[in-house]
Amino acid sequence: MPYTRVHRLLKIIALVQSSRYPNAADLAHECETSERNIFRDLQQLQGAGVPIVYDETVGGYRLANQFFMPPVHLTAEEALALSALCEHIGRHDQIPFLKAAWRALHKIESQLPTDIQDEMAQQSRDVHIHTAPAMPPDGHQDVYDAVQSALATRRTLRCKYEPATTASPVDRADETFEFHPYALLFSVRAWYAIGLHCGRNEIRSLKLSRFSKVKPTHIKYEIPDDFDMHEHLGNAWRMIRDGDDVHVRIEFDEEFAQTVSDTQWHRTQDIVWHADGSCTFTCTVAGLSEIEWWVLSMGPHAKVHAPQELADRVRKLASETAAVYG
Repeated sequence: MPYTRVHRLLKIIALVQSSRYPNAADLAHECETSERNIFRDLQQLQGAGVPIVYDETVGGYRLANQFFMPPVHLTAEEALALSALCEHIGRHDQIPFLKAAWRALHKIESQLPTDIQDEMAQQSRDVHIHTAPAMPPDGHQDVYDAVQSALATRRTLRCKYEPATTASPVDRADETFEFHPYALLFSVRAWYAIGLHCGRNEIRSLKLSRFSKVKPTHIKYEIPDDFDMHEHLGNAWRMIRDGDDVHVRIEFDEEFAQTVSDTQWHRTQDIVWHADGSCTFTCTVAGLSEIEWWVLSMGPHAKVHAPQELADRVRKLASETAAVYG
């Protein structure tokens, strides 16, 4: 089917609705037309009741009055999958701040055929999803909103942060610093803001619940073109990249071997089975501070063979744990 002006008008709405705040040049580039045509299209859309406005604070177009296009047509499989996620992950705040997804689900449901609505309701009763318990959202909703807004508008935040008790003395809790958010990350139990800590001049992962002050500013910043979340985390066991890559080799006895092999613990892992039912688990991690606690949680069923530094750390922690019960 040939590309028509109708296609272009719909594409403009989709681009503006994406919350990336495109300007006329951006829209002209994406739609492969001139800026003059874009301005004419915008006028026609506004005349048809689509509330597209130019926002000088972000330097681009956005949709006013929470205007949204009608829901897309979903297959039964897609609708059921959304129901499972929104009902159990969003409604009960298993991942904080996603309750809006549950509210959105009910708007989508109202547009679906009755038989699919009934099937979704049944699935909600039959399917249960439990994630690891997360930090309760009370007390830092404002931090989440501020970081999300800063990401959308590329506006610097002025912050205070309460570091962990084991943090370096240079990470003073009373210090005010400017922060450029690059991404929001939910990892296992909590939300983190990853971005440039201007006071340290390095990229940091900061836990939202530890911000004691977050104040938006009018200072613009840019996320570097070469920033990539996955590259930043690298081979961290979870999210703390605190050293060079190191090869880890751990032996698990027969009792725990199957349990360990059933889970993808790390993207680089490999498992070799032995005749006696035990297995050797290998991976490459960037730093040992996170994986040492994982090994310790396996108790006497795991033995570190490499590197020696990890074996020494686990031995020390195990001895100190035993001494508590001495």
